[in-house]
Amino acid sequence: MDLEQLQSRAVAIAALYDHHNTTAGRGAWTTGDLALGFVGDVGDLAKLVMAVDGRREIPDADARLGHELADCLWSVLVLASRYNVDLVTEFTRMTDELEQHLT
Repeated sequence: MDLEQLQSRAVAIAALYDHHNTTAGRGAWTTGDLALGFVGDVGDLAKLVMAVDGRREIPDADARLGHELADCLWSVLVLASRYNVDLVTEFTRMTDELEQHLT
């Protein structure tokens, strides 16, 4: 899958979550809710990285690491979509700036 396909899938899953939440009597997630969920996922990712690196004890940390990275990517893709951010353009710009700074 390319980035556009990944983002399209992430947005479709976000719509399913919105439907699930509104059906259950809760509101759809705002961008603020998504950002807070992302922060939580990053915290979970940090703990798993520590476990994989031998600094914490978490069962199946190696197996869970990929899932948590994908959770974080999902949040980034959905947030970028909701804010109309072209990730390819922004990533290219950011890495070009870093490369220029470092060389």
